[in-house]
Amino acid sequence: MKKVLIVGYARSGKAVSLLLNRMGYQLTITDMKEITDKSILENLGIQVFDSGHPEFLIDEKWDFVVKNPGIPYHVPFIKQLLANHQRILTEIEVASWFAKKYQFASITGTNGKTTTTMILAEMLKRQFSDSYAIGNIGIPLSELVYEKGDIDAKISLEISGFQLLGIEGFHPVVSTITNLTPDHLDYFDSLEDYYKSKTLVYRNQSADDWFIRNCDDEAVMMYCQDIPCQIINFSWQHQYDLYLEKGKVYLFKQFLFAEEDLKIVGRHNLLNAIMAAAMAVKMGVTPEQIQLAIRDFHGVEHRIEYVKEINHVKYYNDSKATNTDSTIVALKAFEKPVILLAGGTDKKTGFADLIPYLSKVKQMIVFGDTKEQLKQLKEGTIVVNNLKEAVELAHEIAVSGDIVLLSPCCASYDQYENFEARGKEFKELVAKL
Repeated sequence: MKKVLIVGYARSGKAVSLLLNRMGYQLTITDMKEITDKSILENLGIQVFDSGHPEFLIDEKWDFVVKNPGIPYHVPFIKQLLANHQRILTEIEVASWFAKKYQFASITGTNGKTTTTMILAEMLKRQFSDSYAIGNIGIPLSELVYEKGDIDAKISLEISGFQLLGIEGFHPVVSTITNLTPDHLDYFDSLEDYYKSKTLVYRNQSADDWFIRNCDDEAVMMYCQDIPCQIINFSWQHQYDLYLEKGKVYLFKQFLFAEEDLKIVGRHNLLNAIMAAAMAVKMGVTPEQIQLAIRDFHGVEHRIEYVKEINHVKYYNDSKATNTDSTIVALKAFEKPVILLAGGTDKKTGFADLIPYLSKVKQMIVFGDTKEQLKQLKEGTIVVNNLKEAVELAHEIAVSGDIVLLSPCCASYDQYENFEARGKEFKELVAKL
């Protein structure tokens, strides 16, 4: 019986534990936090060590270790496991062993992953009965495999650099890197390491597979070389394999959809839709179904999500914007004056990139751990303690035609469990105005 150590429980840890337990593996789980369903796991024959990582686990002989992707490789416990030459994998890699019939379309990049994943999922859903959006959006692959088994499924998979670092044989039919901009330098040792982690998405692809390449992104073009599969190039400026001409999107001269049918705002979202459509073609979706999905897609929660209009002031929730590039994308999406609410946990990537775009901001209101740093970016910026105060102040000063935009430019962990919780609170606060 193979021995496996699960480091970090959370949702993906739970899912892979249940899957491996069913498959007959001998499991040990360890987590720094208390595991509330410890007794249930122990009744399944799983050994559990919570509220800390016992040091003796480092010297055990494990067939492999499944690490929660959110745990950096530089934390002492993981460093010691690596020093002992332990094989460390990600949950997606392990789940794929039991999903041989699944076909994967894998989406990574700095920004736009979730929107691209969800647009593609809408396209797949129209063509195939068994199609799912999973991965970094919050639903572990292990959870789906545990519930459904090895079925003929079409998967739209959002995958992060954190997850890709633990991949050995995972093989998507089609993949893309939406874009590359500085991020997660609190996790990676260097920007180069971060960028290289994204390129692992196509490492196991073969000649018949596709990689959709954004040729307008300098970092993508610099790092995405020696690709082992067919490359489908896209550019706004050139008529490559995938292109936009007179408001219509084509792949190999076949019409896919019209730009005017896309309801979500911003050129970045058009790019997300173009990439999703090309991936859908490779997965077997017809242009007719792609067009229907484009017309019906209304956006992703927490990503420039329209919330409400009050006294001719529109409120948007962009809580998923956890870096400068995401916030820049959001600011570009609006023509009207913006009252920007920003702040949160410092990811150590800096905020200077934001400055050229703050001319679009009528008033900036900042909160959280980074409030003093953000205050330096724009004269007249107002500092408050939390999101509640920021929303109430924005409501007071907004006039007809303004946009109130929560686009924090920071992670959420100083005051929230995750960006979803932050976005949910924003919507609740707006609803009470």
